[in-house]
Amino acid sequence: MAIPIWFAYFTSVKRISNIEVFYKYRKKPAIFVFWHGRSLMLSPIICLGGMQAYAVASRHKDGRMMAKLQHLFGLRAIYGSSHKGGVSVLREGLRVLQRGDHGICMSPDGPGGPSLRVQEGALYFAKMSGAPIIPVCYSAKRAWIQDRWDRYLLALPFNKIICNIGNPIFVPKKATPEEFEKIRKDLEDFMVAQMRELDAEFGLPIVEQDLTASEFKRKKREDAQAKKMAKKKGKK
Repeated sequence: MAIPIWFAYFTSVKRISNIEVFYKYRKKPAIFVFWHGRSLMLSPIICLGGMQAYAVASRHKDGRMMAKLQHLFGLRAIYGSSHKGGVSVLREGLRVLQRGDHGICMSPDGPGGPSLRVQEGALYFAKMSGAPIIPVCYSAKRAWIQDRWDRYLLALPFNKIICNIGNPIFVPKKATPEEFEKIRKDLEDFMVAQMRELDAEFGLPIVEQDLTASEFKRKKREDAQAKKMAKKKGKK
């Protein structure tokens, strides 16, 4: 998997906006966040940019596979998610950030959705460590968007890839629940707008919010069953 990623990256024209933020925080405690469906082509940027970071990965077999892939691009893994192992992830992530020389990469809507909804994990990291949250997203002119809950986007070779790095967002340690929720919602709104703007440049379809892996799979099974029943009725 790493070979086609590198091939697509090196055969494509890249445009990265606000890259100075990446260079400023690539070897500092920071939380880089990106939607679950927009992670793969960020790996070469991280590797070539010399970023020092850990990636939060689920304990599911797919998560472990992705962690092994990310390791080839220089990222170490912290296993867990907002659903399982959340306390251990928070503890380990805080250790990493408090060391002062590594950041964390994570998808705030992973590993199973709802899509394009920021869960609170990244904000807790920021609040307890003082590290900034930096939202990142990419899009591509020639894209394969997979039929999954997260509409996973793969950039094809000989392409045009654009990436945007947002400005750092800080969460005060004494933030009230209301302030905390406002920051979460503002971050979510920014990340959605960030992706919509990049996709609009290439006329890509709008990615839906609130899809979950379990509901998406259930609907696919129901649709397949309905087609099967309709086919049987048509033969009678």
